[in-house]
Amino acid sequence: MKLELLSPAKNLEFGCEAINHGADALYIGAPAFGARAAATNTIEDIEALVKYAHLYGSKVFVTVNTLLFDNEIDDAVKMIRQLYNIGVDALLIQDMGLLECDLPPIELHASTQCHNASVERIKFLEQAGFRRVVLARETSLNQMREIRKNTHLELEAFVHGALCVSYSGQCYMSQYLNSRSGNRGCCSQPCRSTYDLYNGDGKLLIKEKHLLSLHDFNASQQLGNMIDAGICSFKIEGRLKDISYVKNITAYYRQLLDNMMDGNRKSSSGRCIYTFTPDPERTFNRGYNDYFLCQRQPLASFSTQKAIGKLIGKVTHIGSNTLRISGEESFANGDGLCYLDPDGKMQGFLVNNVQGRTVTPNRMPELNVGATIWRNNDQLFEKQLQGKTAERKIGVDISFSVNSHGFCLELKDEDGVSAVQHMDAEQVEANNPIQNSNNIVKQLSKLGNTPFTANQVTDVTGGRYFIPSGALNELRRKTIELLKENRINYFFPKAHVRHDQNQPYPVAELDYRANIINDKAESFYKHHGVKKIERGVEQTEDYDGKALMTTKYCLRYELGCCLQGKNTSAPKADIRPSDTLVLRNNDRHFRLEFDCKECLMRIYKSAPSVR
Repeated sequence: MKLELLSPAKNLEFGCEAINHGADALYIGAPAFGARAAATNTIEDIEALVKYAHLYGSKVFVTVNTLLFDNEIDDAVKMIRQLYNIGVDALLIQDMGLLECDLPPIELHASTQCHNASVERIKFLEQAGFRRVVLARETSLNQMREIRKNTHLELEAFVHGALCVSYSGQCYMSQYLNSRSGNRGCCSQPCRSTYDLYNGDGKLLIKEKHLLSLHDFNASQQLGNMIDAGICSFKIEGRLKDISYVKNITAYYRQLLDNMMDGNRKSSSGRCIYTFTPDPERTFNRGYNDYFLCQRQPLASFSTQKAIGKLIGKVTHIGSNTLRISGEESFANGDGLCYLDPDGKMQGFLVNNVQGRTVTPNRMPELNVGATIWRNNDQLFEKQLQGKTAERKIGVDISFSVNSHGFCLELKDEDGVSAVQHMDAEQVEANNPIQNSNNIVKQLSKLGNTPFTANQVTDVTGGRYFIPSGALNELRRKTIELLKENRINYFFPKAHVRHDQNQPYPVAELDYRANIINDKAESFYKHHGVKKIERGVEQTEDYDGKALMTTKYCLRYELGCCLQGKNTSAPKADIRPSDTLVLRNNDRHFRLEFDCKECLMRIYKSAPSVR
């Protein structure tokens, strides 16, 4: 099985750096209709990225994964044809209405926004002609194994990055609050806001905490188990993250995957050489967990929605304007350090001066000896990542020989792609064949800033004929350019025709959670046997009785008040089993409902009942 490391590309520059640092594939936003409206790209930039990626045998997937209104579908299809023509390898889509359109023969991936959380749903998508599904982030290892056993689709799973508290595609909170739909690429991230928690009697239980904000995802220690469960593509979240994040996290997972290939092959070419040591804790993170891969665990980041960074140590001494901090990490001027104040809120300061383990803050923080310190801005690491930090080289064998008109140079790379160039020249006997042969090998080995590195250079002539170094260099340059062109053509995707088996959908009725907001999507499901269809809230704006979020995250569990008696180690809040729980944010009220049988929490809009 080929294993694929899939990295985010905010734009052309970020995508090229992801390739340089080891990505086997990229996902990037289209000019429109992508689930990150702030990360769009022109057709021209995507085409340039496709060529750069294909040079290394890497792939480019483009996100067209928003819900579409009827008046947008024609424009979306026109854009998809453009993407197909420039060699995009696959589309990520959410709206099933596109399957009723005259699409070009391009590979389709079902975005995680499709709520790919059950065997039945994923089997249907396979029968509808998808090549791959992006599994819901909440999918456990056992569920991955079950899905793998029952389908032949490629399975893509997230391994790193920010977590949505709601099942993707099943969150309507932003649409309800701000008319900014996450399903339309415009999420306002209400899950990162602060909330007050009340019981049904109006008693304030918790004030101004980030009650729906989660730590970040890091499945690096579960990669082997994910491979065994049948995952072939390992996805890094972060199309809105900065370039240091893309470099660092891509390099980190590239090294991990390379160390566990064990008969598996990576799905692209070349070897990466890094000038830094990747470390995910030194890049933006809110603290890490592996979510629901193995078992339920505490997930909340109540104190802050911002980066907490890397744990540094504890305060061992407080001077008049200095702090001494334990641990082995060195500091630098400009570092950002942070800590929790007595109310559990994150506070921070900058380092103005360093003397060993003693730092001078830009302002003295209010903390005590023993306080835990994290670094959420590593000045030296970030500076290092702003420069050139990796290069990726494809191995080639080089052969120089004679022909009837002069000489011939052939380059053949690790994928078997070759390029041959002939040079018409007089064959002049060399005075010193050994020295001449050494010079031929030396000149042909100079691959410099090209994507290639020489594995073996063979001078078939044995140095018998003298060729000026300038002529050799020009021949080498032309052959390299031809090999680059041949590689780009070699990895241009083949037509992928979708075959819809017209199998019935697993259920006969669909409500708002199917996210149907156009006639073609409704037609698609009717063709597959669905009898009754409710339109999505983006169209109806009807939120009465509808869950604004459906989440595997449970606030009762986080607060040590699980109705099933789980997470007994958490500090218990003053919450009774019979209590109705209500969140409040800016005079908006939300009722929490707990489905213990399915181990889910749902959030509904609620009439004001607390003061």
